[in-house]
Amino acid sequence: MAQHDSRPRSGASSAAPTRGFLDAARAPMVPAAREALLAALDVGWADPRRLHAEGRRARAVLDQAREELAAGLGVRPPEVSFLPDGPAALRAAVGGLAHAGRRRGQRVVATAVEHSAVLLEGRYAVAQSGEPDRFAEVPVDHLGRVDPSALESALDGPGTVAAVVQAANGEVGTRQPLAAAHAACRARGIPLVVDAMAGLGRDPVPADFDVLAGEALSWGGPPGVGVLVVPERVRWRRPGPVSELEGGRTDVQPVVPLALAAAEAWRQTAAVREADAAASRELVDRVRAAAAAVPDVEVVGDRVDRLPHVVTFSCLYVDGEALVTELDRRGFAVASGSACTASTLEPSHVLAAMGVLTHGNVRVTLPLEAVTPDRAAVVDRFCGDLCDAVATVRAQLGVQGL
Repeated sequence: MAQHDSRPRSGASSAAPTRGFLDAARAPMVPAAREALLAALDVGWADPRRLHAEGRRARAVLDQAREELAAGLGVRPPEVSFLPDGPAALRAAVGGLAHAGRRRGQRVVATAVEHSAVLLEGRYAVAQSGEPDRFAEVPVDHLGRVDPSALESALDGPGTVAAVVQAANGEVGTRQPLAAAHAACRARGIPLVVDAMAGLGRDPVPADFDVLAGEALSWGGPPGVGVLVVPERVRWRRPGPVSELEGGRTDVQPVVPLALAAAEAWRQTAAVREADAAASRELVDRVRAAAAAVPDVEVVGDRVDRLPHVVTFSCLYVDGEALVTELDRRGFAVASGSACTASTLEPSHVLAAMGVLTHGNVRVTLPLEAVTPDRAAVVDRFCGDLCDAVATVRAQLGVQGL
């Protein structure tokens, strides 16, 4: 009988490794936000529209949350609305501008790397109307950045009533030229929607926008909280029947305890944002260097002008699902495929638009230090295991000698 070799494989440990969470596009709440949520469940459970004492307490909690976020975003409290999540806020942002400007036209312009909530809605509108010019997707360069001159050309199309440009891409981290985009929109009287879901609370608050959409998950808040900012100067109108909720911007009653938890997470994260961003940037630089050292691996996105906590790389001769599974076996939670579609393993439309390798891609989104105090050790261990993990998957696929 052949003797069984019980020795651990290279890169593996005989003991189960400590889990390293590197997929913080959806992460646990910061501890203070979790505590605020539990406390708010006792005082914010009633309908804030009611006039009884319980309703007034809930209203006070909701007002407190709105004021905290408005102060952080640099806007007035009535300009901030809570929606069910970030994609809902983004769809509302675009839909409200398009509806308000419908007498001038119906055309919306967006970059080719926008969130699927924008791209799918635009493509659906084209399919339903049979008018290909109703939605324009502006191409990006190999870093994922839109060319301002290409955006200007798209804005000049007849009947354009809104434009959408993300603050930074949640898959590759590349920031967009918002100042130039906003200037081009202002010159043509076209309002600009800025999608800040990927970096709000982790990056400086965008200053160049007409309508802003964000999500509490990005700054360590709870799921189920989208934020829509519509300044009073902007002409925006929700399609459909008039609603009395959230300034008429939604027909879904916000969950008061979740709103308060989101505000508390913002307060905690904003206090350490610059320090956390600096530490995150250094850690991401380590991941970029480790990935670039692996043969036939392409690190994508801008190396400098980017979100501090996001990096994506693509591996030739590797299946993305297999690599994610191998890294998971080694104790690392990472993502692959598109960051903003229902299936996380669907090929990334962002990488395809950039014209870079879409096969075998891995996305690392660092959690806040408040959520994962040992993240530096996790990153060091990840960088040490990455080359062997890729080699293991390639060997499983019969690819040798790289």
